[in-house]
Amino acid sequence: MPNGNVIRGTRIGSAPARHAQRYEPAPRRAVSYWCRNDHRVEISIAAEAEAPPVWDCPRCGLPAGQDAQNPPGRSRPEPYKTHLAYVKERRTQAEGEAILAEALAALHRRRGRS
Repeated sequence: MPNGNVIRGTRIGSAPARHAQRYEPAPRRAVSYWCRNDHRVEISIAAEAEAPPVWDCPRCGLPAGQDAQNPPGRSRPEPYKTHLAYVKERRTQAEGEAILAEALAALHRRRGRS
């Protein structure tokens, strides 16, 4: 005797959500990009959409352009910054000392020190 937890009647995911006759895909066009390593990347975009000037190469990660004879060079990444570097961009030394003094005073009040 089968238990009552079996789903019966249909198989989930066995049929397409829509039939091919009911819709037509939007018109598309292929755009080719080349990177410095001579990798060719072809993407499909909507026919009326403007193609981006640069596309990242999925094989090497370099920027790729539409001109095969003159692909774009390496993009210069922003150097890694620590959390402290970002804080120093927003606060001066005096502001930092004032915030530290305020935090220490609050800590001392919580611990019962004067």
